[in-house]
Amino acid sequence: MLARELVLGVDAGHTVTKAVLFNAVGRQVARGSGTLPLDTPHPRWVERDMEEVWRTAHRAIRDCLAEAGPGAGRAVAAVGLTGHGDGLYPVDARGRPVRTAIVAMDTRAEQVLEEWRGTEIWSRALALSGTVPFAGSPAALLAWLTCHEPDALQRARWLLFCKDWLRLRLTGAVATDPTDASASFTDMRGGYSPELLHLYGLGELAPKLPPVLACDAVSGTVTGEAAALTGLTAGTPVVTGAHDVDAAALGTGGAAPGELCLIAGSFSINQVVSEHPVVDPRWQVRHFVRPGQWMTMSTSPASVANLEWFLRVTGAPAEHRDGVHEAISREVEAHLAGPSEVLFHPFVYGSPHAQPTSGTFLGLRGWHKRGHLLRALMEGVVLNHRWHVDALRSKLRISGPARLTGGAAHSEVWSQMFADALRQPVVVTDVEESAARGAALLAATAVGLLDDVADQRAGATVLRRHEPDADRAAVLEEAYQVYREALEALGPVWARLAAK
Repeated sequence: MLARELVLGVDAGHTVTKAVLFNAVGRQVARGSGTLPLDTPHPRWVERDMEEVWRTAHRAIRDCLAEAGPGAGRAVAAVGLTGHGDGLYPVDARGRPVRTAIVAMDTRAEQVLEEWRGTEIWSRALALSGTVPFAGSPAALLAWLTCHEPDALQRARWLLFCKDWLRLRLTGAVATDPTDASASFTDMRGGYSPELLHLYGLGELAPKLPPVLACDAVSGTVTGEAAALTGLTAGTPVVTGAHDVDAAALGTGGAAPGELCLIAGSFSINQVVSEHPVVDPRWQVRHFVRPGQWMTMSTSPASVANLEWFLRVTGAPAEHRDGVHEAISREVEAHLAGPSEVLFHPFVYGSPHAQPTSGTFLGLRGWHKRGHLLRALMEGVVLNHRWHVDALRSKLRISGPARLTGGAAHSEVWSQMFADALRQPVVVTDVEESAARGAALLAATAVGLLDDVADQRAGATVLRRHEPDADRAAVLEEAYQVYREALEALGPVWARLAAK
């Protein structure tokens, strides 16, 4: 019989679900993945079919185990789960979806936020929970559904997050963890807050919130039905896991207090772990995987998803985006000399700013080529990250190089832009699947293969280090000033467009 010495990390992002097999110290053994579409049945809506989410996940797990070889499922000691945060995955008492899932890029609840801003709801939510809601957060979405789809909420027994929906299908068990639970309804002590729920007008939904278990707790075991679909062994422990932001910090080795971790994926995520909560409306303070620590993250849906959009509308297949990073980088390098002639605001899916915004190219001329637009897009994404990092630096002590992961980390050109724009060294580790690896490390800890998630045996190796280039830093500093000035000047224009 094979020794159970492998762990599986499942990472369900907004468009790609990955199942990655690791050994006990986090070295990758095999990988499977699948993509699934986002649906926009109405303007501002971003949804996806929950059964397709599960099908994509179990096929990714099966493909991963098949790549690892015969009997791999019997060698899996535990499964760890992670997924995109916020959004909503509601199910009835039999575990069936009551409507399609809503993901965090959805902005239908903007009107709800407009009604809350400037009221006691806003200030009190920040003081109690360390965060104010955004359009894709559970508080805003549930308030919207209360008004527009009350029947769906009445049918719902559990209001789940993405990874928790996958746990339900893998194990039949309902649970969540402190990192996801703190999206809207937990206070600084960690438990669900009746005051917060009533503040949002959602007090009657309290019984529908899932139980909160530790990130490294065993929250169920693989059922026979799930085993047949995935190739895992029935009875394999499944660990609670964490929000993908926290899991990625663990996976890249960037979970020490004061260390800046940048995730350039669908969302712009800029995060620092701290030992004391520091509250500010420009960021979210959520519970970290280790009790007594907080994840401070300044985020927006405005990072590499812009490249996916650009490739789709210009004819390049978005599902091959990772494979074209090298070609795109060469195209950008050919137009990298000199000042930034074209400016891009990377807000095609949303922004961190209160005023209405949208994706915008400025400065286009007839002689500009696709490479100029790609350079502007890359720079715009980096400058949005810069806005978030500047906010964090204003109140938090940040030390050492920043750790970069996500789609942008695949491009050396893009990675260097981060170092130049932030005027800070940036490192990229040898970890390709950081969130899946973080989930796997939690699984390894749960079953005793590691002492804890910070076990030195599971450290990540630095693959590249990018030092700021003085000339390029000056170019991007000037670009950032223009970026900020244009952001202010375009506010009324964006507002008029949003009103149409």
